[in-house]
Amino acid sequence: MSTPRGYHDLGGLPGGAIDPTEHNYALWEKRTHALLVLLSDSKRDLCNVHELRRGIETLGKDEYERLNYYERWISAITNILLQKGVLTTEELGRKLKEIEEREQASRQHP
Repeated sequence: MSTPRGYHDLGGLPGGAIDPTEHNYALWEKRTHALLVLLSDSKRDLCNVHELRRGIETLGKDEYERLNYYERWISAITNILLQKGVLTTEELGRKLKEIEEREQASRQHP
């Protein structure tokens, strides 16, 4: 009896051509990677790669397919920090609103 394949388990399936060249990472992608390094530091131990993998694998099929690589990371990290009580939904909402307002202001005054 075989275990059903999860939507995230692509091992052994045809995936098309792979572009082996490096791409330039966006600043937010670099920050997301750095955030995981900081959170998983032994002094903090707030999130580790096993929790990240579990978080990504439980995003749900639609969300998993909609998000790109680092979007999956930041979604999983956010959910982990919310579950652990490191962040509250109110704090997250306030920060997202602040960022949105800052971006709107920068578009209006380049």
